[in-house]
Order: sequence, then structure tokens, then C-alpha cells
Amino acid sequence: MSWSDLENRYGDDRVSSACGLFGFIDTTGERHDGQAAISALTSMKERGNGLGAGYAVYGCYPQLAEAYALHVMCRTEDDRNEMARYLAGAFEIVHQEPLPVHSSAGVVDAPLIWRFFCVPRQADDGDKDADEYVVRAVMTANTRMEGAYVYSSGKNLGMFKGVGHPEEIAEYFRVADYAGYLWTAHNRFPTNTPGWWGGAHPFGLLDWSVVHNGEISSYGTNRRYLETKGYHCTMRTDTEVMAYAADLLMRRHGLTPKQAALVMASPLWNEIEVLPEEEQRTCQTIRQTYGPLLMNGPFTVIIARSGELIGLGDRIRLRPLTAAIAGPMLYVSSEIAAVHLIERQVEAVWTPFGGEPVIGRLGEVPECPRAVPKRVARIIEEPTYG
Repeated sequence: MSWSDLENRYGDDRVSSACGLFGFIDTTGERHDGQAAISALTSMKERGNGLGAGYAVYGCYPQLAEAYALHVMCRTEDDRNEMARYLAGAFEIVHQEPLPVHSSAGVVDAPLIWRFFCVPRQADDGDKDADEYVVRAVMTANTRMEGAYVYSSGKNLGMFKGVGHPEEIAEYFRVADYAGYLWTAHNRFPTNTPGWWGGAHPFGLLDWSVVHNGEISSYGTNRRYLETKGYHCTMRTDTEVMAYAADLLMRRHGLTPKQAALVMASPLWNEIEVLPEEEQRTCQTIRQTYGPLLMNGPFTVIIARSGELIGLGDRIRLRPLTAAIAGPMLYVSSEIAAVHLIERQVEAVWTPFGGEPVIGRLGEVPECPRAVPKRVARIIEEPTYG
């Protein structure tokens, strides 16, 4: 009897704790091919059901590193032409081509997938303005076009995802041929949202990518708040709000990953009340300012951007996440077995506490926490479940 049989012993079509997450960053910037991510994710195959898998890799387009790499899914050739015309009006297209695929990989009903390397036409006052321009252009394209959408739009970043098992998607997109210093990967078991090509993970905007296990029960509130800030959710899955929230909080508003974690997985009010005065003030301010972006429900996520990898679980740790260090490498995974499969010299392994982010950055040697944070120690001594 398999793990999924035990989890789903009553024949329900939901396996609520499934989905496999994996990611790593080489903090020296050395690039690694896709085989490690493929092997790690495939080892957690039972966490998916064939309705979605995907990979994101940073540093994979060094020859076009200054252009925004827009990956586009299209239903038909006419839809692709419509998207190409729109992008040609909004950007200078440096290069475009169909994404290379292996047609005998066993993947069925695949859309047309192209990549456009673009430079904004009207944003020449620095990267910040250019980023805003790209966000607006992507949102416009994805809300106005019915047969095509942009699902990846970062510099020197490639996303490869679709409906299939991890090894099928990897073979179809030739993922092993790409190389990068940071990888994230996802094996999907959809529960409340449909299994379709656009709904596979990772989700992205600019250089953000997000893979997610769990359910965001606050999706409606999160979505409405983000829409007031100019973001539009079009992919029919709760994970999309995570990518847009990361962009809003950390790029546009300048919050650190630890502050963003206090927004998404905020401590409970009764925990905040017993914190030292300065920490209490910080948590209260963040909670009151960004209340609609609190992510309710069980979840773990790996959030990445250029030069940085962030692992985060919900505040009472209802979904699995493990972190490990091996020299300059930081790994985060749903299962430690996936890390041991590709890394035999692990120096430290730990389970992050709920709401406590694991962060790896280029140029910074990763470190294992040496002590239990006081807030978490207090929660362990006096459990709360509110």
C-alpha cells in the first residue's frame, strides 16, 4: 500500500497534505544543471497525481540577462500572433522563439509555449520603473486576452511547468539542459482548484517565483486587497496571491523577508501581547497595516527572487518543510529524503518553526539557527490553537 493510499483510505478525491516542494540556492553563484532538482522532485512523486509539475531556474539565460524573459502559453497560433503583436507594441523584442520541447515525453494537450526576450519601450529611468512597466504590461495582457497569457516575466529566469508528473514535465521541457544557481520545483496534487497548464506551479511575476503546498482559505480577502494595488488574479488558483503579495511587500514596499513573513504568517494576537515592547509594536503595526494579506489556512511555500531563496510555513506548521545546509548550499524541501538523495554531505538539518522564514542569499554563507526563538519557545511551552 502506497503513502497516497494510506492518506486517502476512504476513497476521497482529495489528499490534503500532498504536493511536493523542493528548492536550493548555491550562495557562491555557481550554476547547476537541472538534474538535481529533477531527481529530488521525482523522489516525491507520490505527493502529486500527474495534474501538475514545474521548475524555476535563476541564471539560465546569461546571454540575454538584461532582457525580461516572458514565457507565454497560447491555445492556438492565432492567439500567439495576437500576443506577439501586443508585446511588440509594448516592448522592443530582442529575441523570440518557441520553447524547445521533447515531443515524445508523454505529455498531452500541451499549449503552444513561446519565450520573448523584451526590453520596455517606455521605461528608461531605472530598473524600478521598468519593473512597474512590466507588471502593468503583464496584467494587461493576462486580463484582456482569452487564449494566451504570460506566466513568467523575470530577467535571467526560466519557468517550465505543465500538466504531468515531474519526470514527464522535465523531459518535455528539457529541464536537465538548463543551469542556474537557484532552483525551485513543485509536484502538484490539486484539491480546491483545477489541474490545468496555467495552474501548475511555479507562479511568477517579474523575478518572483512561488511553489506552494496547502490551501489559502483567505484567498478571497487576499485577492480583493491585491486588486486594489493593481494586481489581477487570472490563473484560477490560490497560490497566485502569494506571488503578487511577495512583489507588493518586498519589491514595492521594501519590507524584508522577515517582515513579509510577519504579514503572511503573523503571530496570533495573544502571542503578540507577550512580546517585548518594541517587537510587540512592530508586529502590531504590520498586522494592522497588512491585515488583508494574512494568509489563513495550512501552507508551506518556497518564494524565490534573483539572489534569494525563502522558505516559509504557516504559523502553526500544518504542512511539512525541512531545511538543510551543505557548505554554500541551502536546501528546502517537503521531505529530507529528497535532499539526502542529491547531497551526501549534509552538515545541518532542521525543521523551521511556523512563521519563521528560512532565508538563503547570494554571497552569504547559510547558517543553521543555534537557538529556539523566544516567541516559539513560549508557544511550545504553552500551546495555542486559535
